[in-house]
Amino acid sequence: MNGSDLLRYARVHRAVTILAGVTVVALLSAFFGGTRIALPSIGSASLSTGVPYRQELPLLSAVFLTAAFGGAMSAHEETGTRTMHRVHNAYCIALTLTTCALSFGTEAFAVGPERGVVFVRSVLIWLGLALLSVRLLGQQLGWVIPMASTFLLIWYPLNWWDWTVNPADDPFSWVVAAVALAMGTAATAATPWRRKVLLPRRR
Repeated sequence: MNGSDLLRYARVHRAVTILAGVTVVALLSAFFGGTRIALPSIGSASLSTGVPYRQELPLLSAVFLTAAFGGAMSAHEETGTRTMHRVHNAYCIALTLTTCALSFGTEAFAVGPERGVVFVRSVLIWLGLALLSVRLLGQQLGWVIPMASTFLLIWYPLNWWDWTVNPADDPFSWVVAAVALAMGTAATAATPWRRKVLLPRRR
């Protein structure tokens, strides 16, 4: 595998579209991230003030990244050679790192480095959940599990589990990020043909 292989792979796997999407999200957060999402109160006066957009925008970047696993040939690519899988893995890693660098840079410039780290951490957590959602529900439904997780964060904010507001060095939030990414990676690796090889056949 060389750089030209990776560029050719990226060209036919929506790299430009994905990066355009995450760039728009990063810019929206930088310019309008402080604007609060209006939410109806469910008994707590604090909820009526809403949630800043920048806390939830990383979810969009994470879902955009899952588009790298789609395409007309995605089912056939899962049965490809090791070289194909290496190119695909390198592409996804490069795409994720580029998204993290872009997100961190814009957030750090707009509101400070700590918020940039928190934004990137949220992207990684929701990416893991989105990959799990893609494997369980299908390519078009990568947003379902990440979206479900936001209900806990929005309606019960400022608690110990809220990784969107916890400090950049909060160990629990980073454990959540590691677990979510591990689950997403494992789900992505569990292609139908691999499951067929690893799981014993029922008689």
